[in-house]
Amino acid sequence: MTPLPLFPLARALFPDGVIHLRIFEVRYLDMIRRCLENNTGFGVVALTSGTEVRQPASRETFVSSGTLVTIEEVATPMTGLMQVRARGTQRFTLNTFEQKPGGLWTGNVTLHDPDPAIGIPQDLQDCADALGRVIADLQREGVPPEAMPVSAPYRLEDCGWVANRWAELLPLPPTQKAVLLETADPAERLDMLREVLIVKGVLP
Repeated sequence: MTPLPLFPLARALFPDGVIHLRIFEVRYLDMIRRCLENNTGFGVVALTSGTEVRQPASRETFVSSGTLVTIEEVATPMTGLMQVRARGTQRFTLNTFEQKPGGLWTGNVTLHDPDPAIGIPQDLQDCADALGRVIADLQREGVPPEAMPVSAPYRLEDCGWVANRWAELLPLPPTQKAVLLETADPAERLDMLREVLIVKGVLP
């Protein structure tokens, strides 16, 4: 098992996904500093209750699956504020967790192997085509790269990459995203998402 500091968020992150974080809570400022000093990452888990910013009357609860992230960029525009860009790397299962006195959650996780690089099965090609249209539409609208919900490089020929981007984009409950995170076969993951795309009217 691998020990990790945890960052519960309102959204789920999948491998190769990028998040932009505005950090001002002491627990996370300290976490980022330690990650930078030790050249380590942290785990993102999706909240099922509570809020991203700690509230005295609430308690965070989260799913038992998540994604290890590495920090790509950090800016400190003022004292007590960090702007962080981080990218997902590996899926994990959360085995045990605890909250430290300062409020930071930590856990022991089992890291899963990266998705194998496989092409898009013919019966799932429409999922990749639809994602390509979303990206093209955003580019035509002039959305800058840093504001895109899907970050380059765009690997529309890769089954796992396409599945992971739809898993982030679609408005699914955290528990359903946790099931997707636990699904080892990227083709199976994309097939599950295809059903959702049909229900949502994205695919005929």
